[in-house]
Amino acid sequence: MHRRLIAPGAFVASLLLAIPASAASYEPGAPGIGDPYYPAYGNGGYDVSHYDLRLKYQPGTDRLEGTATLLARTTESLSRLNLDFLLDVSEVRVNGTKAAFSTSGEHELEITPRNPLPKGTEVTVVVRYAGVPSAEKAYGFTSWLRTPDGAVAAGEPEAAWWWFPSNDHPLDKATYDVSVLVPDGTQALSNGTLQSTSSRAGWTRYNWRSNKPQATYLATLAVGRFDITTGRTENGIPIVNAYSKDLGDDAGAARASVERTGEVAAWLTEYFGPYPYNALGGYVPNTPQVGYALETQTRPFYSPRQFASGSNVSVVVHELAHQWYGDLVSVAGWKDIWINEGFARYAQWLWSEHENEGTAQEIADHVYASRAADDPFWTVRPGDPGPENQFHIAVYDRGALALQALRNEIGDAAFFEILKGWPAKYAYGNATVGDFVAYAEQVSGRRLDALLDTWLYQPTKPGAAAAERVGVAARGHGAVKAPKSWKKIAATNSVHQHEGGHVAEGGHGAEGGHGRGTGHSTRS
Repeated sequence: MHRRLIAPGAFVASLLLAIPASAASYEPGAPGIGDPYYPAYGNGGYDVSHYDLRLKYQPGTDRLEGTATLLARTTESLSRLNLDFLLDVSEVRVNGTKAAFSTSGEHELEITPRNPLPKGTEVTVVVRYAGVPSAEKAYGFTSWLRTPDGAVAAGEPEAAWWWFPSNDHPLDKATYDVSVLVPDGTQALSNGTLQSTSSRAGWTRYNWRSNKPQATYLATLAVGRFDITTGRTENGIPIVNAYSKDLGDDAGAARASVERTGEVAAWLTEYFGPYPYNALGGYVPNTPQVGYALETQTRPFYSPRQFASGSNVSVVVHELAHQWYGDLVSVAGWKDIWINEGFARYAQWLWSEHENEGTAQEIADHVYASRAADDPFWTVRPGDPGPENQFHIAVYDRGALALQALRNEIGDAAFFEILKGWPAKYAYGNATVGDFVAYAEQVSGRRLDALLDTWLYQPTKPGAAAAERVGVAARGHGAVKAPKSWKKIAATNSVHQHEGGHVAEGGHGAEGGHGRGTGHSTRS
């Protein structure tokens, strides 16, 4: 009998050869999608196509129970996958079979299916959970807002963790069905269209549907007692607006602003193209603890503080402009926030023109001249502001100033062709600042990289020569009178600010985001 001797290294190699290549390549999905601003946000290895959320919420105790069903497709061969979530999970099933799960980090739910998932597999993940969202924090903050009669989930760049498990990054958009059971007399609002309601044994169920791709941070939930108005646009799109019954002195101004949603949306189509969704509206819950607004898809959230000094249609213009710039075309990474905020701010400048309260040129002149060269405002680069400045006022005002410079450089015909063509080109997808520059160059037939580098990326105030070249007032030695609209435009800055350790898009400095000093924001 002859015995064959095998060296240890060769023995291991022979074992590996005996394992099918596909089995040997299964690995855990990454706990982040790869965004340098927020490395732990989102997850790798799969793409979600649909969220089905079946929820029960008790306003008195803030207890939320839910079953989330995610339809996804693997983009890698996975031995494990992650979801972003904070509440207590009781059971997870993958393709109908119970799966092991655990938690890690600040907000990671790690799921290990019984059988690994080959690349390209259609996957159904069911997560059963419950908890008190207001008791949960990550990175020291919360995006769950309690109200006297319920709660609201609305925040940027994160809000989903407190009410449903998700792949929480704009790169992974999906459609949604949100079904919410609440006590009779209480309403539940979400995105999209109300499909049906039903009542039984003291509880009422509301079924909402968003039938177009939607980023996770744009999904919203509001439970409380609301006065609801309904209507339709001239094109037949249903409008649902809601106002907490206890808004007090802010109620009239809120209604006088948000009830103009249909009018504003129709006006925006002249600049941005057809409205991209089958639902429209806005809601104002009693959340005085925050001051921001947020462009939650089809139904923006507005803090009542936006209307504390009277009606402000300008903030409605801002949030509805985001339905194209931010919602229809979303950022590929959070560093691309300018293609959301600069354009939504510029829409406010165009509305000022429409209302004969100051032209976009006059506003641009004022922004440029009113801030000295040593103002820290100019050190923020709108094209890549960093997570700590994601919602800094410079991303809004300097960002819009860059658009006025572009408009003056290439002329109105090309500029407005770009404004309308860009959302159509990247509809329901994602894009970068670089994509926008390339598209603007294609449409205008001009080299624009140097121009936009000056206004978007240089951490200094563009000099007099650069300003004069693009027709922006270079009279930095004296103030340029603020147009009539400026006060209301500036009032929306707090729309994006979130108090309490986070910066909101209203938090990071302008809208409703969370800011931790490391880059969290909630914004408007």
